[in-house]
Formats: sequence, structure tokens, C-alpha cells
Amino acid sequence: MREKLASRLGFILLSAGCAIGLGNVWRFPYIAGQNGGGLFVVLFLLFLLLVGLPVLTMEFAAGRAAQMSIARLHEVLTPGKKGWRLHGFVGIAGNVLLMMFYTTVTGWMLIYFAKMVAGSFAGLTPMEIAEGFGGVVSDSVLQIEAMLVVVLSASGVCAIGLQKGLERVTKVMMLCLLVLIVVLAVNSVRLDGAMKGVEFYLIPNFARLKSVGVVKVVVEAMNHAFFTLSLGIGSMAIFGSYLDKRRTLLSEAVSVCLLDTFVAMTAGLVIIPACFAFGIEAGQGPGLVFVTLPNVFNCMPGGRFWGSVFFLFMSMAALTTVLAVFENILASLRDLTGLSRGKACTVLAVGIPILSLPCIFGFNVWSGFQPFGEGSCVLDLEDFLVSTLILPLGGLAFSLYCCHRFGWGWEKWLNEVNLGAGIKLKADKLGLLRAYCAYVLPTIILIIFLVGLLERFKIINL
Repeated sequence: MREKLASRLGFILLSAGCAIGLGNVWRFPYIAGQNGGGLFVVLFLLFLLLVGLPVLTMEFAAGRAAQMSIARLHEVLTPGKKGWRLHGFVGIAGNVLLMMFYTTVTGWMLIYFAKMVAGSFAGLTPMEIAEGFGGVVSDSVLQIEAMLVVVLSASGVCAIGLQKGLERVTKVMMLCLLVLIVVLAVNSVRLDGAMKGVEFYLIPNFARLKSVGVVKVVVEAMNHAFFTLSLGIGSMAIFGSYLDKRRTLLSEAVSVCLLDTFVAMTAGLVIIPACFAFGIEAGQGPGLVFVTLPNVFNCMPGGRFWGSVFFLFMSMAALTTVLAVFENILASLRDLTGLSRGKACTVLAVGIPILSLPCIFGFNVWSGFQPFGEGSCVLDLEDFLVSTLILPLGGLAFSLYCCHRFGWGWEKWLNEVNLGAGIKLKADKLGLLRAYCAYVLPTIILIIFLVGLLERFKIINL
């Protein structure tokens, strides 16, 4: 008997928790800053509707119809089409690869939260704060300890059970996360000079679009709209398999997208106005969180408190994703082996830390391994495999599988999506919706994949 979630709210918060990760609260603000603010945000929202929402609905539908994780959903839905099972195994590999570096980065957030609470940044110069991050990643023991806290916490929560463990804990964490981000945003926009940042972030400016480059902004918006929902590796299909058929899946997908978008947009209101208030470039890149923002908090009245709240929020955002992906790997392992929840959690509690070691060692003892040239590391390789290869190809596979006869098929997918009360998809007489989902959507995802690949190997430079 398949386990079920206790409530619709639990399903929405779990799914949103998987989507709401560091991509939303870390990457989105600096990507928006790099791409001119307002118009990038408008394009991001447009592509979220055109690309993210349909693929999210497809993952939910495949999971709910099969009552299985990505490991076996193809086997159940299309037993005579064995070639599709490869997508399942690639999806499992994507989830495992994601945990191989995401647990380490989540550990960084916990380390910085502890440092901020302890007042470790007080009185430090900008140079000393920058060197401090280098000190964290060079300390393999510290990183392993933080990573173990993350993995053991996730395995412990999942071992308790779906409803009493994962659903209950995620509900609390997500509600706390939402309160924290609103409090942080209100504080940020009240800073002197912050309104210039709000204008930059929310008001479209065609001059900035032209200076950055129209193609670059469009492609970046398209990329982030796809990646923000963690689509392609079955991370959403698993929660579909725990869902009953009382609500249509488009209704549920819209709710998850709205919550994910709210957090991403509000994260921008936390970071970008604060950068403008203190004269800091908002598009600095990944170092914005670990190098720049601690300097901002040092200069801010009550900065130690606000910095602690910020890194607590970042930690929760990362941990909700870890819990969701951990459950996906756990369910896949159980579907394939028949192991009990407790035994499967034990396997992952031992296996994930071992698999996470290369990422940690890549910053210190294995720093000589630079897969993409000088300055790159193991994390870059793992992120490339997940973000540039597996996620877009997995999303492409879902779009083809759900919309064509050589897969599950349009009619079966549409019937599953429309079961229950709520928003229903109506295939129009001209077949425009079907044509879009079957041909235009896969083309857009293929473009995302090719652009990411060409950029990674510096064949193009947007």
C-alpha cells in the first residue's frame, strides 16, 4: 500500500520545499542583478508559466498515475516500452549527484549561521571576511562535520515516516522560512537608499536590457525558470505518487509555482535593496552570500541579529530541498529493493556522506583536479552533470513521454491531470495546447540544454 500525505497543504509545502532551495534564495537575486533587474524578472515569470508549469504538471501526473518513484514509474505506465526505464535510472543518478554536493553547500550555510550567531564576523575587514570563506572550504574536517549534520538530520526525519516525519517537519520549516523571508525583506527595504534597489529590481528598464544584451537576458530568464523547480529527475514525481486524486494537478502545480515564485521574488527584495543601500554591486555572483553580505551585516544596525536570521533562513531553504531529494532517493531505493523505510534510511545515511567526500576534498586535498580548467573543482563537475546535462535532458524526456504515443501518451496524461476538482486543461479544437506541449516545449528545453553545454565549454559567450 502506497504511503499518502496527510493533507493538501503538506503536499504543496513539500513540493515547494523541494523547489525552494539555494537556486531561489542564492542564485536568483544575483542573476537578476547581473541581467538588469526588472525586465529579467518579467521574462523569468513568463518562462516559468510557459516552461516550468507544464513540466511540473507532467512530473506530478506521471508519479500519481504510477504510484511509484521515477525508478519504476515508466515500468508501470508503459510496461511494453522498456527503453524509457533508462530515464528512471538517469533520474536516480541525478538525485544522488545533487546530494553529493548540495549537502556540502547546505553545511556551509549552517557554518555561517553558527559564525554569525557567535559574532565571528564582528570587527573583521572585508579582506578578512573574504579569506574566512577560503578558510571554511579548506577545512575538510569542518565541512565533513557540517555535512554529516545535514545528512543525519535528513535520514532521521525521513526514518520517522512520511506523515509524522517528513511532512510534519517540512511544514514547520517552510512556515518558519516564509515568516523569516518576509521579516528580512521588510527590514531590507527600510534601509536608507534601499528604494533605488527596489526600483532596479521591479521596474523594467529597456536601456539596461540593451546594455546587458537581449539574447543573454532572455536565455538566462529561460534557464532559471526551468531550473528553479528542480524538474527532470523525478523530484516532483515522488510527491505526485503520495497524492490522492481529489484535486486536479494543474491546480496543485499552480500553487507550488506561486509559492516558489513568492520566495524567489522576496529573496530578491532581501538582497538587492540591501546591496544598493550600502553601495555594493548586486550582480557579483556566488560570492555575494558568503563574502559580500557578511560585510553588509557588519555595517547594518543590529547586523549580527539580521545576519543570523538571514543565514538561518538560507539554512532552512537548503534543508527543505535536502529533505525532499533525500525522500526521492529513499523511495527509489525502496521501490527497487523492497527495503523498509528504516533500512533504506540507514543505507543512505552511510552512503551519501561517503559519496559527498569528493566535493569536500575538491577544495583542499584534491584541489589539483580542475576538470574545467584553472579555478574549477569537483563541485563544478558535479553541478555540470546535474544542472547542464541531467536536469534539462530529464525535462525533455518527461515532455516527450507525456505527449507522444511512443511514450505514455497525450490522452492518458491529460486524463490524469484533470482528475479531481480544480483547474482543468481543455484540449482546444485546434489542438494548440497539444502542439505546444508536444513540440514547442521540447524545443525550448532542448535550446536550454544546448546553450548550457556550449557555454560550459566556452563555444559561445552570451
